[in-house]
Amino acid sequence: MAEEKRPNVQEINISKEMRTSFLDYAMSVIVSRALPDVRDGMKPVHRRILYAMNDLGMHSDKAHKKSARIVGEVIGKYHPHGDSAVYETMVRMAQDFSYRYMLVDGHGNFGSVDGDSAAAMRYTEARMSKISMELLRDINKDTIDYQDNYDGSEREPVVFPARFPSLIVNGTSGIAVGMATNIPPHNLGETIDAVLAVSKNPEITVDELMEDYIHGPDFPTAGLILGRSGIRRAYETGKGSVTIRAKVNIEEKSNGKETIIVTELPYQVNKARLIEKIAELVRDKRVEGITDLRDESDRNGMRVVMELRRDANANVVLNNLYKHTSLQTTFGINMLALVDGQPKVLTIKQCLEHYLEHQKVIIKRRTAFELRKAEARAHILEGLRIALDHLDEVISLIRNSKTAEIARVGLMERFKLSEKQAQAILDMRLQRLTGLEREKIEEEYKELQKLIAELKAILADEERVLEIIREELTEIKERFNDDRRTEIVAGGAGFFEDEDLIPVENIVITLTHQGYIKRLPASTYRTQRRGGRGIQGMGTNEDDFVEHLVSTSTHDTVLFFTNKGKVYRAKGYEIPEFNRTAKGIPIINLLQVEKGEWVNAVISVSSYEEDAFLFFTTKYGIAKRTSLAKFANIRKGGLIAVGLREEDELISVRLTDGNKDMMIATKNGYLIRFEETQIREMGRTAAGVKGISLRGDDEVVSMEIIEPDSKILHVTSKGFGKQTPEAEYRQINRGGKGVFTCKLDEKTGHVVAVKDVTGEEDLMLITIAGVLIRIPVAEISTTGRSTKGVHLIRLQDGEEVATVAKVDQEEEETTEETEEVEAVQDTAPEKENTETDTNEE
Repeated sequence: MAEEKRPNVQEINISKEMRTSFLDYAMSVIVSRALPDVRDGMKPVHRRILYAMNDLGMHSDKAHKKSARIVGEVIGKYHPHGDSAVYETMVRMAQDFSYRYMLVDGHGNFGSVDGDSAAAMRYTEARMSKISMELLRDINKDTIDYQDNYDGSEREPVVFPARFPSLIVNGTSGIAVGMATNIPPHNLGETIDAVLAVSKNPEITVDELMEDYIHGPDFPTAGLILGRSGIRRAYETGKGSVTIRAKVNIEEKSNGKETIIVTELPYQVNKARLIEKIAELVRDKRVEGITDLRDESDRNGMRVVMELRRDANANVVLNNLYKHTSLQTTFGINMLALVDGQPKVLTIKQCLEHYLEHQKVIIKRRTAFELRKAEARAHILEGLRIALDHLDEVISLIRNSKTAEIARVGLMERFKLSEKQAQAILDMRLQRLTGLEREKIEEEYKELQKLIAELKAILADEERVLEIIREELTEIKERFNDDRRTEIVAGGAGFFEDEDLIPVENIVITLTHQGYIKRLPASTYRTQRRGGRGIQGMGTNEDDFVEHLVSTSTHDTVLFFTNKGKVYRAKGYEIPEFNRTAKGIPIINLLQVEKGEWVNAVISVSSYEEDAFLFFTTKYGIAKRTSLAKFANIRKGGLIAVGLREEDELISVRLTDGNKDMMIATKNGYLIRFEETQIREMGRTAAGVKGISLRGDDEVVSMEIIEPDSKILHVTSKGFGKQTPEAEYRQINRGGKGVFTCKLDEKTGHVVAVKDVTGEEDLMLITIAGVLIRIPVAEISTTGRSTKGVHLIRLQDGEEVATVAKVDQEEEETTEETEEVEAVQDTAPEKENTETDTNEE
């Protein structure tokens, strides 16, 4: 018997039904739950929370109300989901470590960066923050559309007016079906500046936006972003990733031990879990050197302290922590948002353009609303004016009418009035008949006519609309902007693709005796006359002073040679830039130098050529020449640059072409000049041969290349200096004792540096107190070998010159009066020692 078919059952293809149902579900999640609208940056749940708070009058100038009341309002009227989802969303909007600019002003326990959850909604209170009020400003002026809620009993906004670009400013994240969004937060001022730039120049490029306006994400937890290439890819394509690193300082204690201090964490990193992970790595001996780990964070800020063993290298420990913990994380950027209800991946410029178009709509709709309101009021005033002009007749007509309806019809027929005008006349109070009230009506009518003309002009002119947008955005910026928190720094190893984004510019690199390094633009220092007092070149500790100063470029490679004969490398832009008076960062944060090792020579290299050489000189007069190409691949942990004998130290390194005349100068005023070719090319780890024979306790202070027709410049510790023609120093064989080159006494002090100059350079002198003076070499007197020279810098009692560097000449010169000090000549006869020693390699 055939199976009887039931009339209410339909046969369908299960595959087709699953496909259709899943697509409906996916689109519902995409549009109604997980993705933000490009115009206001809000997901539906965020929008409903703020709208409910606004509807309840929980404004920023009103008292806080229970969170449970807000959650109940949201789920009862607008959001048909669980209360925990709504409350957790509201909690995040009130966390200063989750939102760059908080949209909810919370009162109570709203969680912590350690992962502590917020208190229950019955215990916490909340209200709208001041900046969230700007998202809903003018919402009652017909600026946006409304839609039915889930059961059709209420109306809710489709989008907010959003008087600032919240999508970019606060960012968002969400997982839909088959797609996800992850937009980082940005600085409000930078973002508004970018919107203004797009409004003024629609053809502006992403590179121009990055260069001048919106530099990159700005996370609420600050930290460091390594490199700019990931930012540029995300801004240009809508997808990319940035590496975020914690902000770490390395402090050295009085007992010689080093301490790692973490003061800022990457975005969305749980501090408590991070500390647990570090402790686990130390326990499992995957990270060695940490003897104590503690959290000293308080209301004044974050502070995680790691104390190290005496023999541990802080830089090596940090690199291991970056590799194995969330002290360094990656933020994947996916700028996906709803555009006209459709999910689209957007570039940064497209996000700004969509927001700008939204603001045009808001301003036009608000203007049209205000125009309708003004015209309606003007219409009423026109009726009142007619009534006042025919006052006796109007009063008679009303008095003789049996009902209000008859009076209204009579007024409409007699004076050609509309129903609203007639009703307004009937509603008019007797006090409006006074002369003063008549004047007020006339004045109000005239002002309304001006306003109507102004509003119509705005609606007819796109540029006027843009001007209003710019004015209101500028006002928002002035009220709510703050300083950037996240610093964007050069990425170091593995981030060399960032060079395309870094401008080539001349810089000065300073390195102090205690190992603090920084870079500054070369233009920081203005030229002064010799004898000037100088300017404060950098801040130092009382027992610290600037020891090395190098003029280079941001794209050149800087080689650091240490007293132990090792070499390290870094790009110019990798060295952090600070202001003129800052002391910089410890070099151990940049290079993996070992305990008891310090930098004794710094040179810059633009390329590694086969016919270029590095010439080395040690404290005890040993010299060596090695091809530059052998230093092209320097490991992160450094390489051996010269093999040193017992107790010897590397003093100086120079870049040569293999055919130069070299000079080696000593502390007691002796100098030797010989051909570079007298020292054969050697391997990278070779020890070298004797360059100069030293007398007594003398030691080498300088090694230089002598150029033809140049001059030899001496600077002493008491600030004396002079130039002597290079022709006065004849060539002798390497290994000799050298010739007497400078008259020294208690007034001049010992020789600090000897430089080969042409007269077209500037000279930078730095004292042990950090005072710096920049003077043209051409202003320094030229004298013979056996003279003291002239004052180059006026020194305070106990102050001495610490180091000297040549830099490119600068045209700008101060008009400050300077004291000229005459050269002090000593006419003692010259004595030349041509004695040479037998040299054995």
